[in-house]
Amino acid sequence: MNISTRFAVAIHILTLIDSNKDGKSTSEWIASSVNTNPVVIRRLTGMLSKAGLVEVRPGVAGAKLTRSAADITLLQIYKAVNAVEENSLFAVHEHPNPECPVGKNIAGAIVPVFSQAQKAMEDELQKVTLHQIVHQIPAG
Repeated sequence: MNISTRFAVAIHILTLIDSNKDGKSTSEWIASSVNTNPVVIRRLTGMLSKAGLVEVRPGVAGAKLTRSAADITLLQIYKAVNAVEENSLFAVHEHPNPECPVGKNIAGAIVPVFSQAQKAMEDELQKVTLHQIVHQIPAG
């Protein structure tokens, strides 16, 4: 299983919006770049709006960033679209054999490691801004 593609698509959406400051970033236009249905874009844009990252107005075409791309981190985007639930990037199988010494104790042994790994990933996402992503895209 992968982290939800919502995260990558949300970064794509915000990168497009930032690169199109003078135009109207409609869900149809964004969907053509992402190669998906505009409904998917509207759903994700709604999540980004709820998190305070974009401004959308009902009945008005287009979305805008609520702040500079330099002030939006990948961690904020990741959390906005619920890429994974809190402390659940790595799942532990639910019903190991409680009569087995390994089965009985495996979760206690690996859950702390999984939590540390997720924290390390989130710390890295906090260090990267949307601005850095935007500037890795060649002008075209």
